[in-house]
Amino acid sequence: MVEDAISIDYFHDESLGTTPVPPRCLVYVTSTLECAQVIATANDLKVPVTARGSGSGLSGGALPIQGGIVISFEKMNQILEIDTQNHTATLEAGVTLEQLELSLAEVGFVYPVYPGEMSATIGGNVATNAGGMRAVKYGVTRHNVLGVEFVTATGDVISSGGKFVKSSSGYDLTQLVIGSEGTLALVTKVIVAITPIPQASVTLLIPFDKLSSISVAIPEILRSNCTPSILEYVDAVGLKVMASREGLDLGLPKAIQDEARAYLICMLEEADPEGLEKQQLIISNQMIENGALDVYELSKSQALRLLRVREAAFWVTKELGATDIVDIVVPRAQIPNFMDQIDLIAQEYGTIISAVGHAGDGNIHLSIFENDHAIKGSIMSKLYRIGLDLGGAISAEHGIGTAKRPYFLDLEDPTKLELMRRIKYAFDPNGILNPGKVL
Repeated sequence: MVEDAISIDYFHDESLGTTPVPPRCLVYVTSTLECAQVIATANDLKVPVTARGSGSGLSGGALPIQGGIVISFEKMNQILEIDTQNHTATLEAGVTLEQLELSLAEVGFVYPVYPGEMSATIGGNVATNAGGMRAVKYGVTRHNVLGVEFVTATGDVISSGGKFVKSSSGYDLTQLVIGSEGTLALVTKVIVAITPIPQASVTLLIPFDKLSSISVAIPEILRSNCTPSILEYVDAVGLKVMASREGLDLGLPKAIQDEARAYLICMLEEADPEGLEKQQLIISNQMIENGALDVYELSKSQALRLLRVREAAFWVTKELGATDIVDIVVPRAQIPNFMDQIDLIAQEYGTIISAVGHAGDGNIHLSIFENDHAIKGSIMSKLYRIGLDLGGAISAEHGIGTAKRPYFLDLEDPTKLELMRRIKYAFDPNGILNPGKVL
């Protein structure tokens, strides 16, 4: 498909503040061989290539290159194997998370990475090293991918990793390709780890009237023998908006709603119901001792709906007029310091910065409501600098793409960037794979 025949849907991803770009050509590949043939031809002609899954990314990583080719993996969407003995699933890159979840549920298993958009493809998740709410217990994409098949810029097909956890056999190409945003190679097949579905779970909603109390409470939870599968921070305004959007009554007394400044959402999962009850009691006691106003157990329906709307927080803030989204990560112990500095920046610029976050892993999502482009740029630069100074990183799970590239190049260690450029050249000497992204 070429030029005017290509739908505008392929001109962009879901990032805010980026400009759609029409590609010259759109190719739907149906096999690794086809993908390799397209890339080899593009390399010979020195035509840029951008990979695309569902286009649900938030950093401009799937934005086409002017005059370039978009390779869509929509039709490479087969679940090739579910191996319950080795706890693995082998997938083509275009398999969606929803498709995988439904297939695994039939055999009592789950892929535990939930980035918040179930229409996303496994290939896209690999490209950005997607995370999500369950990272505190299960890790992010790179912790759950055991192997990949990928195509290099010269059209060579390479397999790395496999149905095993351990390997000390040379450089780890699997982990190098994960998170490279299609700039080193195009992933065509993925082997992921799967786990049995937990038999018992409970979700707790915990309000606090002081942010300082939350900063103490989070380490207490993580120091205990209770490892939440989800530990989320939501400010009071954010929770109110989410509940209103979903038409959800969380059963909170009005006095609590008026007093609370922020909430923790804590999900516990266990194979043993008795063990779950013990964990719930430990967490509840810890939270009250550390300043929680109370601890509320949500019904299964309330929990499902609240987590669903939390996963869709980006769409909520987008509808409300957010002009940019930040997914900075800092060490967990630095979250209160970071949040205090966010408040100071918002006051300094007279703007609104709303926060939700994966409190268990230090990943804070900030929605910036600022229409002045120059002011927004200054705010973003300060936020990233603070995050780095606190020992964090610019992006936890969305990737760099084009949206964060200027800040990444300006603020990162130049020596580290130069090493990345040499790695890029080794994989892609002609620079055809997603040029202008990351570096």
